[in-house]
Amino acid sequence: MIIRKQFKFEGAHIVRDCSSDRCKKSIHGHSYVVEVFLTSNKLDYGHMIYDFGLTKGTIKDVIDSFDHAYAMWDKESDAFKSFIKSNSDRYVQMPVSPSAECFALTLLFIIDKILGATHFNNGEGDVGVQSVRVHETETGYAEAFQDDLRWFNHTLEEVIFSQAIKDEWKDPMMYDKLIDYNKDKKSIKPFENPIIERKFK
Repeated sequence: MIIRKQFKFEGAHIVRDCSSDRCKKSIHGHSYVVEVFLTSNKLDYGHMIYDFGLTKGTIKDVIDSFDHAYAMWDKESDAFKSFIKSNSDRYVQMPVSPSAECFALTLLFIIDKILGATHFNNGEGDVGVQSVRVHETETGYAEAFQDDLRWFNHTLEEVIFSQAIKDEWKDPMMYDKLIDYNKDKKSIKPFENPIIERKFK
C-alpha cells in the first residue's frame, strides 16, 4: 500500500547547460508541487501507513525550505554565489543542478534520511519513502524512486540551507542533528514522533 502527501512551494533557479536558452541563461521561477509517496510493511495502531499529520514536521520543513528561495548549483562561479548570498536571505546550495529531476532526487534522499532518523511511537512498520514527484509546471514532472538514488552520489553536508531558512524551522538545529546522526549512526535517533495514548488495544 502507498500513501501520498502533497506539498507546494514557489522557487527560483537557473538550469545551466539545458537545451532551452531561457532556462539556462536567466533566473526564473516556478510554482512547484511536490508529492511524497510513503509505503510500509504493515499498518500502525491507527490502521494507517503513516499519519499524514506527522509529515507536517521535519519533512514539511525541508520541502518548505525551497519556498521563496533561490536554488543554486554549487558549480556556479564564486562571484555569482556571493551575489546570491548577499542579496537573498533564502537560498539553497545544491551539489546538483536544480532541475525538477534533481529536486526529486535531493528531496527523496533527505526524506529517506529523516525517516531513518525518526523514532516511531504508534506501532508503525518499516515506513519508507518510495518516491518523490516534483511538478515544475502543470504539464511536466519528474519522479525519483529509491533505485534512482544511485545517481545521487552526494552527502547531506553538500546541501546547504541559508541561515534565514534554518531560523524558520521548528528546530533550527534539525539538519545538523540529521547530519550528525548519519555520520555516527548513533543508537538514539534525533527525531521522535509523539507517544499516542491508545483507546483500543
